[in-house]
Amino acid sequence: MSRSRPWAAHRLVLLVVIGALGVTAALALRGPLWFQRLYYPLAFESEIAASAERHRVNPYLVAAVINEESGFDPEIVSRADAVGLMQVLPSTAEDMRSRGLTAEDVVAQAPLDDPAANIEYGTAYLRYLVERYHEVETALAAYNAGLRHADGWAAQGGDIRDAITFPETRHFVVRVVRAKERYEEIYPDAFPAWSGERQ
Repeated sequence: MSRSRPWAAHRLVLLVVIGALGVTAALALRGPLWFQRLYYPLAFESEIAASAERHRVNPYLVAAVINEESGFDPEIVSRADAVGLMQVLPSTAEDMRSRGLTAEDVVAQAPLDDPAANIEYGTAYLRYLVERYHEVETALAAYNAGLRHADGWAAQGGDIRDAITFPETRHFVVRVVRAKERYEEIYPDAFPAWSGERQ
């Protein structure tokens, strides 16, 4: 007895969806600049530039985290109560502020969903994590999954991507690193004053 028709409707739909995703990915990576900028938008450049310079964090890395965390939507709140562009938890913001790691003139009296304050908290936290782990990818893993998990993964040594046990966190790290590279290529003149080390 033969199998069902090889070109049945459900198989064709699956092939069309896979093809459309492939075309979208190709356009996002190497398509027209206008399409790449739709896939990798950039906003709040002055706020990103100021916090990135203050904390010596690559502004393109900050933009990549924002795109991954919120898609540049300053009003978004996660199920875990992470707020704003960089999806900062209120407890993380309070910790960064109590350690004196944030610019008081930026965060004073500002709600956590204020773009400038949110970027300041998130960028300060990124710097804190990079200094803790001495490695950007491990810092990104901690940003996504928390210090306790990142400490355990880092203790294993080797490539952090191999140690990460949460698929969501592994994908987050890969996507942010890739997006940072795309932002540098797509917006080469977005942060002309950036003078810090490359991260």
